Amino acid sequence: MMNQPIDPFFRRLFIVVAMVVGVLLLYLMMPVIIPFIFAFVLAYLFNPLVKRLSKYIRRWIAIIIVYSTITLGMVLLLWWLIPTLWHQLQAAWDYMPKILTWYNEVVRQWFASNTRIRLPELEAKGFSDTLVEYMQTNYKFEDASTMMNQILISSMNFINSAGLIVLVPILTFYFLFNWDQRLQTWKLAIPRAYSKKVIQIAQECDSALMAFIKGQLLVMVLLGAIYAVQLQLIGLELGLIIGMVAGIASFVPYLGFGIGFIAAIIACLFQFGLNWTYLSLIVGAFLVGQAAEGYILQPLLLGDKIGLSPLWVIFAVLAGASLLGFVGMLIALPVSAVLNVLFRHLYAYYRTTDFYKGRKQLALFEKR
Repeated sequence: MMNQPIDPFFRRLFIVVAMVVGVLLLYLMMPVIIPFIFAFVLAYLFNPLVKRLSKYIRRWIAIIIVYSTITLGMVLLLWWLIPTLWHQLQAAWDYMPKILTWYNEVVRQWFASNTRIRLPELEAKGFSDTLVEYMQTNYKFEDASTMMNQILISSMNFINSAGLIVLVPILTFYFLFNWDQRLQTWKLAIPRAYSKKVIQIAQECDSALMAFIKGQLLVMVLLGAIYAVQLQLIGLELGLIIGMVAGIASFVPYLGFGIGFIAAIIACLFQFGLNWTYLSLIVGAFLVGQAAEGYILQPLLLGDKIGLSPLWVIFAVLAGASLLGFVGMLIALPVSAVLNVLFRHLYAYYRTTDFYKGRKQLALFEKR
């Protein structure tokens, strides 16, 4: 009785139940797993720098130097960026009366003269009342005690986020410190029959991914500088921040151009009103940026790192957005770079099979 084999049905049922329980546990533990995923990604990105420095100094000292350099760079960036942002946000707020006047005197009059649509008149006081009503409706700020409760809840959420911000660098440090040993352990866990091929595929994925990330970061920085310089030369007060945002958002194809162009047009209307000269200059600036990105920056810095045609790039971005939203758009191209390597090896293996060469047919097509 003890040696009686398990019925195949119950064996399959056990496997399915175990998989469902495992997926459910992963879902319930996502708040714990996410910091580890972020830390692993950061360790993967920082490891080339640490590895290069560790040739001359101890690895833990190299990690501290990389951490210190990145922290100092972020502090200097914020030291310069926050006053600039504050000044430009104040400038945007000062332009509000101008855009309201333009709306009331130009837009409303045009609709009244050429269509049957009667747009309401807008005033600054009306905007303030609308903002207060929105806060009361969406955040239930009906009285002081409710407002304090909302502020307390928001503070607790901020503390939790701050805890994650502190935890992720610590986890990243430990990932980096034992990175080579951890990789060696994973290599030894691969069955020997497949070890060589798996390591080759992993190295190709790593090369494609790192080349894409390095090239894309350079494209983002240079493209943001191109947009910002042009918009500043045009005289747009918000040109610096719009150019920087457009450069950062260009990590997702066509997103940086769309966000930057719309924001620049709105800022131009705020600052200059319906001035076709400035609007034409802004359109020209973004066309120059797109030409520089498509014909100079991407061919020189990215080249054929992903190996996907523009059609597949658009498909990958849309598929990522459909599956995971904004996060899916961000990771669409890096994931596509890895999938392209895997597909290339899978296709090469398929061409070596007897089925491809016509020596063997699937059971479905065999003649009986």
